[in-house]
Amino acid sequence: MRDRPETLTTEAGAPVAQDDISRTAGVGGPTLLEDHHLLEKLARFNRERIPERVVHARGAGAFGFFEVTADVSRWTRAAFLQGVGTRTEVFARFSTVALEAGSADCVRDPRGFAVKFYTREGNYDLVGNNTPIFFIRDAIRFPDFIHSQKRDPVTHLQSADNAWAFFAGTPEATHQMVWLHGDRGLPRSYRHMDGFGTHTFRWTNAAGEGFWVKIHLKTAQGIACLPPAEAVRLAGEAPDHHHADLYDAIDRGDVPSWTMKVQVMPEADAAGTAYDPFDATKIWPYADYPLHEVGRLVLDRNPANYFAEVEQAAFNPAHFVPGIGPSPDRLLQGRLFAYGDAQRYRLGVNHTLLPVNAPRGTVARTYARDGAMRYDGNGGGGPNFRPNDRGGPEPDASLAVPAGHDVSPRPAARTVDDFSQAGALYRLMDEGARQRLVEALAGSLGHVSSAAVREACIGHFRAADAELGARLDALGA
Repeated sequence: MRDRPETLTTEAGAPVAQDDISRTAGVGGPTLLEDHHLLEKLARFNRERIPERVVHARGAGAFGFFEVTADVSRWTRAAFLQGVGTRTEVFARFSTVALEAGSADCVRDPRGFAVKFYTREGNYDLVGNNTPIFFIRDAIRFPDFIHSQKRDPVTHLQSADNAWAFFAGTPEATHQMVWLHGDRGLPRSYRHMDGFGTHTFRWTNAAGEGFWVKIHLKTAQGIACLPPAEAVRLAGEAPDHHHADLYDAIDRGDVPSWTMKVQVMPEADAAGTAYDPFDATKIWPYADYPLHEVGRLVLDRNPANYFAEVEQAAFNPAHFVPGIGPSPDRLLQGRLFAYGDAQRYRLGVNHTLLPVNAPRGTVARTYARDGAMRYDGNGGGGPNFRPNDRGGPEPDASLAVPAGHDVSPRPAARTVDDFSQAGALYRLMDEGARQRLVEALAGSLGHVSSAAVREACIGHFRAADAELGARLDALGA
């Protein structure tokens, strides 16, 4: 233990003599502009906040590891998935979607479920949700969807009229709306919910063979949900409930875990399924493509500093590693651009150098230079272009996808069916869950002022299941 604390300094390292009062021109005189410590402290304070995430602003995170528990080498050559017992450090972030960082975290909303794997081949980001499907199938609709969920530009309040008007014109969202207004729309905690990659991904093995894959993370804690009345109470009394639950559980050693499982579809099957396997509003039935265990995700370490390690965490679904890649999913294809662009705006072009985002199992070797906040030596005297004659990094042709195994074209156009899977989900529920779903839908629709919008929305649910529509009608939704 030191006899005395270390000396406080300015950000330039100069010692500070006084941190309690400002320097003035004599006793009681005006504050002096020459008080650099004062000006630096106030200027720093004014700039502490960075732009908030447009979506998923409210989040909590933790570190841990992923351990392979089954041989999946027949489907993928990704190095971190090779060999039972192989461990990879991870960082996971959970979040609500619609409102700001200071909002309550027990509201009815999808939850983000993002995992960064620090593999020896670079970082792999799995950026998903706690539902296996999404509201829309094409990224071009994402700004409109989010605008309908955010605060109204006139009233600055969330608007049931806006949210349901968007749904009235978006029948593809019916499946997700049944998920969202069911019990799982109010998870008891981040620990008590499943995670899903949402999209279809393409895995390739060492022979270059390709497989379409859906990724599931099944909670070892069991699914648990909040009754609506308890969620409302917690939102008012303990708005940080989910955040605190995750932090406290890890702090006391009750570490949460999930089992990663995958559904695997041979590439040739994609053309013959009754549904578009690249449509993010659809699931793959387990009867057709059963789950196969891959490994376990364990979160056992809380962040040392929230801002540095959670707020500055940047996820990008375009961050793949050899053996894992995208599919023709139109929503995913848009996200491959949008997420990286959002992080470049929010954190700057050098955000991948921040410790929480930097690769740990390897060293990034690029020709990227300059930009705001470049603090790592900026490539030193190495070249910033290629080809060059100075020994700069070169592509590895052995990593290319073998000829004949390029991403398959989208299957021929199918008749669009936005309702059958939503209806099947409703019919899987027991009567208690059905009643809670109907009450949640009717309660939300009851705030919509337009009778035409209400009827259009009920029409979507009626198309999914006649009984569901009839029950909403009976409640006067």
